[in-house]
Amino acid sequence: MQNVEQSLQKQIVDALQSLGVPSDSIPAISLQPTRPEFEGDLTLVCFPFTKLLGKGPEQIGQMIGEYLSTHGREVTGFNVVKGFLNLNIADRVWVASLWNFTQNKWVNGLPDKGQKVLVEFSSPNTNKPLHLGHLRNNFLGASLSDLLAFAGFKVVKANLVNDRGIHICKSMVAYLETGNGETPASSGMKGDHLVGKYYVKYDQLFKGQVAELVAAGKTEDEAKILAPVFVAAKQMLVDWEAGKPEIIELWKTMNGWVYEGFNASYQRMGVSFDKYYYESNTYILGKDIVDEGVAKGVFYRKEDGSVWIDLTEEGLDHKLVLRSDGTSVYITQDMGTADLKYDDFKMDRSVYVVGNEQDYHFEVLFHILKRLNRPYAHGLFHLSYGMVDLPSGKMKSREGTVVDADELMEEMVETAKERTQELGKTVDFNAEELSRLYEVLGIGAIKYFLLKVDPKKRMQFNPAESIELNGNTATAIQYTHARISAICRKADQLEIGLTMHHMPPDLQKSERDLMKHMLRFVECVEEAASAYSPAVVANYMYETSRLYNSFFAHETIFQAETPERVQFRVALSNHTGEILRACGKILGIVMPERM
Repeated sequence: MQNVEQSLQKQIVDALQSLGVPSDSIPAISLQPTRPEFEGDLTLVCFPFTKLLGKGPEQIGQMIGEYLSTHGREVTGFNVVKGFLNLNIADRVWVASLWNFTQNKWVNGLPDKGQKVLVEFSSPNTNKPLHLGHLRNNFLGASLSDLLAFAGFKVVKANLVNDRGIHICKSMVAYLETGNGETPASSGMKGDHLVGKYYVKYDQLFKGQVAELVAAGKTEDEAKILAPVFVAAKQMLVDWEAGKPEIIELWKTMNGWVYEGFNASYQRMGVSFDKYYYESNTYILGKDIVDEGVAKGVFYRKEDGSVWIDLTEEGLDHKLVLRSDGTSVYITQDMGTADLKYDDFKMDRSVYVVGNEQDYHFEVLFHILKRLNRPYAHGLFHLSYGMVDLPSGKMKSREGTVVDADELMEEMVETAKERTQELGKTVDFNAEELSRLYEVLGIGAIKYFLLKVDPKKRMQFNPAESIELNGNTATAIQYTHARISAICRKADQLEIGLTMHHMPPDLQKSERDLMKHMLRFVECVEEAASAYSPAVVANYMYETSRLYNSFFAHETIFQAETPERVQFRVALSNHTGEILRACGKILGIVMPERM
């Protein structure tokens, strides 16, 4: 599509010059797809040229249209609607453009951009298993990483694990008090689920003790501070920071259980990381940066010894960066970790995939790093995403009412199995192939449903809707790909080539619409990478599937009127499949050959 537009842009400049407009006065020429309700392929807005020519936009459109029809080979017709010049492009141009597109192998990735991007995502707590919200985070982070890599960036995938703090100690205290030596092996539970069980248990113990203290005459605020289980958790945090051997040993053991569980979940999600950072190693970082900032006048110290930054010039407020007792806050740690990541990878950009409840935190962090003149400060981006709700409402970890990621993935795979068996089209699949198909369909359904929505939007996940065989779902798109694969297998048996050649013109509308859309693939990838939005690719993928199904419904393939037309439609199908697989690669969704 880019080549077609570039050629037309040059011809439009020539047309304006022929009408007496000096070349240095001509603004940038922008073409856009013609709106569906009008006839045409590409549209030029003529209003910017009215002052240059002293004529009305409709008259200008008529003059440029006549010039392009007379002097160019691309335009076969035009119409002008209220200053919008709609151009009809010759069929042979679309065929030649798609041929060039396939020869450039854009479906394998775009040229190297010579920049490195670090994407930090997942960032789980080691006191509970992953839940539905983590699925959106992980799928966003993984697909964004794959998108940027496809777009030509060198990508590093990082995971900062929150493996310390009072929340971790709460699970540990509950385990010591009620665990009786239970292990993943003895309980038959995944390690992250076992530790999460004790996080919920802590909340139950805490609420019970608070109720007892309130009944004994304490206020609720007093009771929350005096609850024995809370006192024990606070003391355990002190002991952990002091390196008390038995506490460190228990911490390592329980975290080890969690990591085994996380790894199994990540594997099923199709998520991996190049680098792990651990808060237990990074929480003390940043104190030297605070001293540096005080020396530079970026931070100021109060009489109580605490250190702050004044961000009122940026429209924010005063932010604490070090407590009066010399202990760090989260922003301190994040400053240190940002330096550590840059020291490790010297990235040009750094993307944080974190929920929108942390918008203010990252706004403050980025302003601080700019004030400190960090070399990477202007390449920071917070991919802020909305929370995921269910039809039943919000999720709460400590109350044990979250939608567990493992259970949801298993439920979706089981649903895929049930739906597939109902259709009864897999009689020639063996057991291993069926198991793989159910996994591909179930996990693909969740991924696509969570990725097709713009990351900034809060969304509701509907499991039943996500796996429908019709509509904007991964299952429907995967079925389209399986249909295309069947066509390609038949073509191979008939010794019909799968490659696009220069075919005769006279395209049908469904063929032309599909080709024009496929030629926007590179533009789609660039737009998605620029916006850090896999949703752009997901919706392009759906439109590709929809347009192919429209073509398939309107045109025959193997019964077409000439052998050349058969070969053309087979090739068109094959290249559509390549586009779908490329989008699937970016989104982490497998396109099955059979369904």
